[in-house]
Amino acid sequence: MLSITFYFILIFFFIFCLIFYFLRLKNKKEPQSNYLYTEALNAMVIGNDEIAIKLLRLVVKEDTDHIRAYLQLGNILRKNKPSQALKIHQSLTIRPNLLKELKIDIHQALAKDYEVLGNSNFAKIEAEKIIDLDKKNLWALEFILRIDEKAKQWDNAIKWMKQIQKITGNYNKNELAKFEVFKAKEKFLNGELNQALIIIKKIIKNFPDLSISYLFLGDIYEKTRDLVKAVENWEEYASRDPEKASEVFIKIESGLFDLGLFSEVENFYRRFIKKNPSSFDAVIRLANVLEEKGENASALSLVDSFDDQKEYDIRKDLMKLKLSLINSTPIELSQQVDLMLSNIDNGKSV
Repeated sequence: MLSITFYFILIFFFIFCLIFYFLRLKNKKEPQSNYLYTEALNAMVIGNDEIAIKLLRLVVKEDTDHIRAYLQLGNILRKNKPSQALKIHQSLTIRPNLLKELKIDIHQALAKDYEVLGNSNFAKIEAEKIIDLDKKNLWALEFILRIDEKAKQWDNAIKWMKQIQKITGNYNKNELAKFEVFKAKEKFLNGELNQALIIIKKIIKNFPDLSISYLFLGDIYEKTRDLVKAVENWEEYASRDPEKASEVFIKIESGLFDLGLFSEVENFYRRFIKKNPSSFDAVIRLANVLEEKGENASALSLVDSFDDQKEYDIRKDLMKLKLSLINSTPIELSQQVDLMLSNIDNGKSV
């Protein structure tokens, strides 16, 4: 007769076998879904969305609790099927016991879905839910800022920008002042010139280095027919932001012509070129002024003396061709055109 000890050993062995069997089943299942998910992410990285979708669908079929797989599946579908992506992401919001990080990712996905679908209000609501969970979430703050900028909600934009700067520690008062300028511009476009003028003058007083303020102040004065002040402010804008100065060249010319100050157009460009010798836009405008005065030789000499070592600019050759039309023969002009075509291929000027 078998002893009690033997029976105990047999029972323990049986229990051990059962535990080992279930552990093997579990270990087989988990790595399979994890492996498929990893492969799906790899497919996404190389841009193979079709394979990624197939793999992610296998993952969620095998493991319905794999929230990350649902998230990524929706993110891919957003490109061509945003409504389907929205449904997938919405279904995740009712899942119980979600970690804070997962909730944030779900609301972020929903915000993107709504944005693609053109529903900015709902997109903003989802981003605000992220801020409720994490007040320092830069993605959500910048997302809402962008939406309010598009909607021209300048006061809100200022509020969000302040929060962003506080979090990043990158304080830039000029960035905040820009929204005040946009607010003034909106008043200007609505015909509220006095309100626009008050706002812009206040900005210039507090932020004198913000060049765009002078551009809009010039526009306001132009509208009220105070051309002297308009030209002054446009010139100030050109001086403070030479890379964008070409935006006001025609404005300045028109203003000075209306004031009867024809010679001042040439003087302005000469002053500007002296400070900014690399501005070919100004050189072209001055050459046109000289040509209108009949000083073609001076205009041609001016253009020809301009030398930009950085890159070939076809405008130089075009201006030389234009200025040569009066004094050059058809054969000479034809030769210039041939040279231009050759220079375009070689990337250099005549």
